[in-house]
Amino acid sequence: MKNFGFVLLTFLVFTFSCTDRDDDVDSVNIRIKNDSNINFDEVQVGTNEELYTNVAPGDYSNYLVYELAYQYAFVQIKSGEELYVLQPIDFVGETELPIGFYTYKLSINEEGEVGLEFVVD
Repeated sequence: MKNFGFVLLTFLVFTFSCTDRDDDVDSVNIRIKNDSNINFDEVQVGTNEELYTNVAPGDYSNYLVYELAYQYAFVQIKSGEELYVLQPIDFVGETELPIGFYTYKLSINEEGEVGLEFVVD
């Protein structure tokens, strides 16, 4: 009986002590994943002044905080001397992202066009 009580207590502690990382967040947090085969020296997303820097192929950046963000955004990638841009036309009909964690998977095709895949983390 003691073993059952211990197992039950352990289960309850682990069950109720776990939190979702969104529970303690009060902002939109976005990171990027470099889904291309070139190094991203600098990446600007939207109008955020803070840049993602030195993101190697296949790697993720750290999260940056955004006051306002959508499922897609203006993206400017600098790699060496090359500059790649994704310029959305408008955000009509789009809704703002709620508080949480997100990833923009960024790729560059052979024509130099930037692709963006939105992922909820």
